[in-house]
Amino acid sequence: MAMDQPLLGGTTTTGMFGPVGLVVQVAITAAFWNAKLDLSSATDTDKSSVYNFYVGVALMMFVGFGYLMTFLKSYGIGAVGLTMFITCLGVEFAVLIESYMGKGSLEIDFLSLLNGNFAVAAVLISFGGLIGKISPMQITVLTLVELLCYCANKVFFLKQYDSSPLIGDCGGTIIIHVFGAYFGLCACKVLGPPKDDKLNASSYTSDIFSLVGTVFLWLFWPSFVAGALPSGPGQTTALINTVLALLASSVATFALTPIIENGKLTTVPIQNATLAGGVSIGATANLVGPFGALVIGGCAGLLSTVGFTKSPFFGDCDTCGISNLHGMPGIFGGLVSIAVPFMYQGTGLVPAHQAIGLAGTLVIACVTGTITGFILKAVGTPEESFTDDTFWAECDDKGIAKQ
Repeated sequence: MAMDQPLLGGTTTTGMFGPVGLVVQVAITAAFWNAKLDLSSATDTDKSSVYNFYVGVALMMFVGFGYLMTFLKSYGIGAVGLTMFITCLGVEFAVLIESYMGKGSLEIDFLSLLNGNFAVAAVLISFGGLIGKISPMQITVLTLVELLCYCANKVFFLKQYDSSPLIGDCGGTIIIHVFGAYFGLCACKVLGPPKDDKLNASSYTSDIFSLVGTVFLWLFWPSFVAGALPSGPGQTTALINTVLALLASSVATFALTPIIENGKLTTVPIQNATLAGGVSIGATANLVGPFGALVIGGCAGLLSTVGFTKSPFFGDCDTCGISNLHGMPGIFGGLVSIAVPFMYQGTGLVPAHQAIGLAGTLVIACVTGTITGFILKAVGTPEESFTDDTFWAECDDKGIAKQ
């Protein structure tokens, strides 16, 4: 073999890299067929408190979501700064209204703050579809209106504060990801595409910053899925399975991307689809085994990668690809939760209830998101899009924005 013909394709990652990566991931998944969890030390997994999980989830909001959205070359300050604003406003508002809706009074502990961050995650998911196109005033309206709708869906329809909730969803696959994605996508559709999208693009530097956000989300996603569970075997199972699902979706994404993208790795799937396993595993993370977690994560990574490379849905108005990372993997995870009771005994899930919860959440998200889109439109949309120069003083990107 000549030195300029490396086996795995050299610098272009052509050749056998993609197929080999997929085969290796399938083989690893198959090897987990009879794997079992050792939960003998489960009670020692979290010896401190819910505060550790709160910090992990808060880091996901501020740093993970914030830097993930810096992929826009002229909107880095807006991505991080406005994510911080949404999180701060949203957590305090969500703690307030969810406590009153669920408990009838305002009682705050760290679990309240953790639930507040979960609620904000739904808003940040929606913001991903709208980022760069709406003003701070519209962002404020989006945050307040969506949180009212999110908490109402969680408390009154999905009955998460009742002794017998409608669905099981420890990691928010249906409650957070499906709701946030389709709420945001319907609002995007109503607002329509921006008048000028020439700055709706990334640069080498912005893509690197975005990958920093990916890494933070990846590392702390287990806290997001398992943080609200009581300590013990269920929580430990969810932590382990979330890591396994993320591992599988990441390998699947790296392997499939060059197969689809003419032999080269591209940044958008790596920034996003690597996280799809965390989205899909949330509804069943505390119920399935290691093999199931790897299957769910691998399939989610493949599904999300196809979405990002082919852009089958909402490509004209979905800035950050929330349909591909949160929408489709969220629906997939919801469907998995319907099937899991038939494959595992003692899950406590009722397939019909899971199906009703998934379908109902989709309908509620689409209806309320559409209404919110009209409200945002009435507030007024900026003429210039995807640039920090519109709302930030002393912006380093002014030169880029004027080109």
